[in-house]
Amino acid sequence: MSLSDPAEIRAHLIAAAAAGHALTYSELLEHLGYGFSRPKMRQLCKTLGAVDDEAAARGEPELAVLVVRQSDGIPGQGWWVSGGASTHGYRGPREGPKAAKFIRQLQQKTFNYWAMAEADASG
Repeated sequence: MSLSDPAEIRAHLIAAAAAGHALTYSELLEHLGYGFSRPKMRQLCKTLGAVDDEAAARGEPELAVLVVRQSDGIPGQGWWVSGGASTHGYRGPREGPKAAKFIRQLQQKTFNYWAMAEADASG
Protein backbone atom coordinates (compact mmCIF):
# COMPACT_ATOMS: atom_id res chain seq x y z
CA MET A 1 0.00 0.00 0.00
CA SER A 2 1.25 3.43 -0.88
CA LEU A 3 0.60 6.80 0.69
CA SER A 4 0.72 8.25 -2.80
CA ASP A 5 -2.05 6.00 -4.15
CA PRO A 6 -5.29 8.03 -4.22
CA ALA A 7 -7.37 4.95 -5.11
CA GLU A 8 -6.24 3.05 -2.01
CA ILE A 9 -6.85 6.00 0.29
CA ARG A 10 -10.19 6.72 -1.39
CA ALA A 11 -11.33 3.16 -0.73
CA HIS A 12 -10.61 3.49 3.00
CA LEU A 13 -12.37 6.85 3.19
CA ILE A 14 -15.44 5.61 1.31
CA ALA A 15 -15.70 2.67 3.72
CA ALA A 16 -15.48 5.05 6.68
CA ALA A 17 -18.02 7.40 5.11
CA ALA A 18 -20.48 4.60 4.40
CA ALA A 19 -20.12 3.49 8.03
CA GLY A 20 -20.73 7.06 9.18
CA HIS A 21 -17.50 7.85 10.94
CA ALA A 22 -14.39 9.94 10.53
CA LEU A 23 -10.84 8.62 10.86
CA THR A 24 -7.95 10.18 12.69
CA TYR A 25 -4.72 10.66 10.78
CA SER A 26 -3.23 7.85 12.90
CA GLU A 27 -6.12 5.49 12.15
CA LEU A 28 -5.91 6.06 8.40
CA LEU A 29 -2.15 5.60 8.42
CA GLU A 30 -2.61 2.37 10.39
CA HIS A 31 -5.21 1.12 7.87
CA LEU A 32 -2.62 1.77 5.18
CA GLY A 33 0.04 -0.19 7.07
CA TYR A 34 2.05 2.71 8.51
CA GLY A 35 2.77 4.05 11.95
CA PHE A 36 2.16 7.72 12.62
CA SER A 37 4.97 10.13 11.85
CA ARG A 38 4.95 13.74 10.69
CA PRO A 39 6.57 12.89 7.33
CA LYS A 40 4.01 10.14 6.69
CA MET A 41 1.18 12.46 7.68
CA ARG A 42 2.43 15.17 5.29
CA GLN A 43 2.65 12.62 2.46
CA LEU A 44 -0.88 11.43 3.27
CA CYS A 45 -2.17 15.01 3.22
CA LYS A 46 -0.78 15.58 -0.27
CA THR A 47 -2.62 12.50 -1.50
CA LEU A 48 -5.83 13.58 0.25
CA GLY A 49 -5.83 16.63 -2.02
CA ALA A 50 -5.70 14.36 -5.07
CA VAL A 51 -8.52 12.22 -3.62
CA ASP A 52 -10.71 15.30 -3.25
CA ASP A 53 -9.83 16.56 -6.72
CA GLU A 54 -10.99 13.24 -8.15
CA ALA A 55 -14.16 13.28 -6.03
CA ALA A 56 -15.00 16.77 -7.26
CA ALA A 57 -14.49 15.67 -10.87
CA ARG A 58 -16.99 12.84 -10.25
CA GLY A 59 -19.51 15.18 -8.60
CA GLU A 60 -18.99 13.49 -5.22
CA PRO A 61 -18.61 15.17 -1.84
CA GLU A 62 -15.13 15.61 -0.49
CA LEU A 63 -13.54 12.83 1.53
CA ALA A 64 -10.52 14.54 3.11
CA VAL A 65 -12.83 16.26 5.61
CA LEU A 66 -13.22 12.83 7.22
CA VAL A 67 -9.55 12.75 8.27
CA VAL A 68 -9.24 14.54 11.59
CA ARG A 69 -6.97 15.23 14.52
CA GLN A 70 -7.46 12.90 17.45
CA SER A 71 -7.38 15.85 19.86
CA ASP A 72 -10.48 17.68 18.60
CA GLY A 73 -12.00 15.80 15.66
CA ILE A 74 -11.23 18.61 13.21
CA PRO A 75 -9.05 18.37 10.07
CA GLY A 76 -5.56 19.78 10.35
CA GLN A 77 -4.27 23.04 8.99
CA GLY A 78 -3.50 21.60 5.56
CA TRP A 79 -7.19 20.97 4.88
CA TRP A 80 -8.08 24.52 5.83
CA VAL A 81 -5.34 26.25 3.82
CA SER A 82 -5.84 24.07 0.74
CA GLY A 83 -9.28 25.57 0.27
CA GLY A 84 -11.42 23.04 2.12
CA ALA A 85 -13.32 25.68 4.08
CA SER A 86 -13.34 28.47 1.52
CA THR A 87 -14.85 26.12 -1.07
CA HIS A 88 -17.94 26.09 1.14
CA GLY A 89 -17.91 29.81 1.96
CA TYR A 90 -16.74 29.28 5.54
CA ARG A 91 -14.64 32.12 6.90
CA GLY A 92 -14.73 31.32 10.62
CA PRO A 93 -12.12 29.95 12.98
CA ARG A 94 -10.20 26.74 12.30
CA GLU A 95 -10.64 25.47 15.84
CA GLY A 96 -13.31 25.52 18.51
CA PRO A 97 -17.08 24.94 18.55
CA LYS A 98 -17.88 26.91 15.38
CA ALA A 99 -15.27 25.01 13.36
CA ALA A 100 -16.41 21.69 14.84
CA LYS A 101 -20.02 22.39 13.87
CA PHE A 102 -19.00 23.31 10.32
CA ILE A 103 -16.92 20.13 9.99
CA ARG A 104 -19.72 17.93 11.36
CA GLN A 105 -22.11 19.38 8.75
CA LEU A 106 -19.69 18.65 5.90
CA GLN A 107 -18.98 15.19 7.23
CA GLN A 108 -22.69 14.44 7.51
CA LYS A 109 -23.17 15.29 3.82
CA THR A 110 -20.39 12.86 2.96
CA PHE A 111 -21.78 10.18 5.28
CA ASN A 112 -25.25 10.53 3.76
CA TYR A 113 -23.96 10.40 0.19
CA TRP A 114 -21.91 7.23 0.71
CA ALA A 115 -24.53 5.48 2.85
CA MET A 116 -27.03 6.07 0.02
CA ALA A 117 -24.53 4.95 -2.63
CA GLU A 118 -23.82 1.76 -0.68
CA ALA A 119 -27.53 1.08 -0.25
CA ASP A 120 -28.12 1.61 -3.98
CA ALA A 121 -25.24 -0.72 -4.85
CA SER A 122 -26.48 -3.50 -2.57
CA GLY A 123 -30.17 -3.08 -3.27
